Amino acid sequence: MNDITRIATDKRRSRAVVYNGMVFVGGQTADDRSQDIRGQTQQTLAKIEKFLAEAGTDKSRLLTAQIWIKDLKADFAGMNEVWDAWTAPGAASTRATAQCEMGAPDVLVEIIVTAAVGKTAA
Repeated sequence: MNDITRIATDKRRSRAVVYNGMVFVGGQTADDRSQDIRGQTQQTLAKIEKFLAEAGTDKSRLLTAQIWIKDLKADFAGMNEVWDAWTAPGAASTRATAQCEMGAPDVLVEIIVTAAVGKTAA
């Protein structure tokens, strides 16, 4: 039986959970919500990178991503611009992107990812 490792856990949730060779990073959003979609996406991806590193992996080991955007029509291209620059070359994950009502009105993007734990590109 594999152990479960929980990262940045509070009463309500863990920011990441490592189990069976995979890390599941819960929904991440930007801290500075005054930023536009590019700024919020950059901040969100930086937080994801931090949790991946804490779990012993990196973005080159991404398996899947789910991206929620407040306004696809207005912000899909800007989010993709940042995402494409961030994604490790030759290591694109599966991905789904959807428009949804966010938990707070100033959140423009929320992202969750799953990655394999193990040998990293760094």
